[in-house]
Formats: sequence, structure tokens, C-alpha cells
Amino acid sequence: QAELGLNEHHQNEVINYMRFARFKRGLCLKAVDSCFQDLKDSRLVEETFTVDEVIDMLDGLQTVVHSEVESELINTAYTNVLLLRQLFTQAEKWYLKLQTDVSDLENRELLEQVAEFEKSEFTSSNKKPSADLIKPKLAPLNEGGSELLNKTVACLQEENEKLKARLKTIETQATAALDEKSKLEKSLKDLQMIQGDQKTNTNQDIAELESKVAALKCQFEKSLNDSTANQKFLEQNLVTTKHDLLRVQDQLSTAEKELEKKFQQTAAYRNMKEILTKKNEQIKELRKKLSK
Repeated sequence: QAELGLNEHHQNEVINYMRFARFKRGLCLKAVDSCFQDLKDSRLVEETFTVDEVIDMLDGLQTVVHSEVESELINTAYTNVLLLRQLFTQAEKWYLKLQTDVSDLENRELLEQVAEFEKSEFTSSNKKPSADLIKPKLAPLNEGGSELLNKTVACLQEENEKLKARLKTIETQATAALDEKSKLEKSLKDLQMIQGDQKTNTNQDIAELESKVAALKCQFEKSLNDSTANQKFLEQNLVTTKHDLLRVQDQLSTAEKELEKKFQQTAAYRNMKEILTKKNEQIKELRKKLSK
């Protein structure tokens, strides 16, 4: 059996409209047949007719048939407009905007499909009950709304399920991100502890160096005191002593610089500087890893 690609309810509505159209088409054909029969009964009473008489009869028949067919075509067009009005009114009730494609009305393949559907529905073996026995009524404007509402609810429920699944995925990702953050914080604390230990060791080395410098200063001051044995001469020549003191201070500064230079050239200082450089590079590498 030919199908139109519609659900059962809409297909039944199409069948009811086709039954109405067949009924109207039958009335139109009967009216046309009646026009020809009236011509036969009223005009064809003689055995011979002139050309003018035949032309006059055909012109009259043409006028009557033309008027009858035109009236039926106009009525069919208006009927289709009313049918579309019913459908559009029901659609607007649910804020829907229907669209029509007029080009499909002349699609030969679709027209043949409809013809096959009509043939299969109205053959003598599958003949439906008479139109007088079936009186379909137009569904109220709110009829079918429950079906649309159910579909809308189903779509919303499906969307809700998708949102729940997405929320669950986001929660899982957030938990994983928090765990990763905790691990990074722990690694950062460990790194800070390592860096603190390194700073402590550095401070100890600096304290030792300062002690050594202080000891050297003491030795230098002792030597200075030994070199100034003549205290009485210093008391009498205060200015000279001040100059000597400035000179000694300058010598002390020079000695400190030389001492610092010598200390920087020692193996212990170089080793310590190399260790600090390596530690700083390790800290930079760890920070890069943490930022990644």
C-alpha cells in the first residue's frame, strides 16, 4: 500500500480530505455530463443541422461547461485556502510558523505517488466506508497540543540529562584539578624547604667568612698598635697621627680588598659559588616544571 510518509493520524486526515475531493470531483463531472445531456435533449431533435447550427450548439455548450468548470475550480481553490487556514490557525496556537513549497505541487513524481495512494485507498477491494457514514470533525485548536507538549517535555528532559552528564564531567575534572593543585602545592613547599636549607648553608658560609675577616682585622690592628709604640710622639703630633690614621685606614681598605680578592680566588669560594649556581639552575628548572 502506498504511503505518504506521514503518521497514522495525519494520513487519516489526508484520506478524509481525498474522500471529500473525490466527492466534489464526482459532482463536477455529473454537472458536465448534465450539460451534454441537456444539449442532447433540447437541441438534438432533428436529423440534419447546418454548420452554423452546430457551431452555435457547440458555443453554447462551451460556455456552459466553461462556467461550470471555472466555478468548480474557484470553489476548490477557496476550499484549499480554508483548509490551509485551519492548519495555520492550529500552528499559530503553539507559536509555530509553517512553510509551504509551491513548486512541489507540480512535482510529477509526488503527484504520481498521491495518485497511487488514492488508488490503493479507494479501490473496490479496499473501499472505505461512505462519506455519509463517516463525519470527521475538525480537531479543536488545543487538540494535539498535548502531543507537542509531551515532545517538548521529552526534549527538555533529554537536554536535562545531557546537562547532568556534562555537570558530572565538569565535577570530575574539577576534582582532578584540585588534586593536581594539592600535588603542586606540596612540590612547591618541598622546593621552598630545599631553597631554605640552601640559604641556611649560604648564611653559615658567609658567617665563617666574616669571622675570618674579623680575625684578620684584629691581627692587622694588633700590628698597627705594635707599630705605634711611641705613644708620646703621637700625642704631641696629633695632626701627623691623624694623617697616619687616614693612611692606615686606606691601607686597611686596600688590604680588605686584596683579602677579598684572594678569598675569591680560593678553591673553597669557587666550589661554594659553583654549588650555588647549580642549585639556582635546579630551582629555575623546578619552577619551569611547576609552571608547565
